[in-house]
Amino acid sequence: MITLCTTMGNFSIELDFENAPVTANNFLQYARDEFYVGTIFHRVIDGFMIQGGGMDIEMNEKQAREPIVNEADNGRLNTVGTLAMARTSDPDSASSQFFINVADNGFLNHSGKDANGWGYAVFADVVDGMDVVENIKTVRTVTEGYHRDVPAEIIEITAVQISDDYDHL
Repeated sequence: MITLCTTMGNFSIELDFENAPVTANNFLQYARDEFYVGTIFHRVIDGFMIQGGGMDIEMNEKQAREPIVNEADNGRLNTVGTLAMARTSDPDSASSQFFINVADNGFLNHSGKDANGWGYAVFADVVDGMDVVENIKTVRTVTEGYHRDVPAEIIEITAVQISDDYDHL
């Protein structure tokens, strides 16, 4: 498990190496590098998702590694409590940013290998602390510059704890 410690509490996730090996290993490496420490949940939409993993507390995008291949065709669905990779319109553009589904978002699932159907790769599940995620999804949001749905109060990832289970990977 990986525990993300935030200013609103902690939650733990379990990576899915079987169905999303590239994506799970990508997230694990960012966690090991402590890349996520000092990043914020910069986009929160109740009834949809909470997004983080790429912006610092001043809303500056952190320099991420090269993008990874999109594994959205792995059979995993964007349901409540799953983590998926954020990306641009390019299906293979995900790097560090991720989101946690706070609703069943079937329209984000893979439906075909074309621009409209690629979907968003689910690679992990919240296994403890879903109440923290539920609290984050309800915060008041504002527009900051060209960013919408930004929490009015900073929700920062202050630490990342990696369990011994992932030491051998």
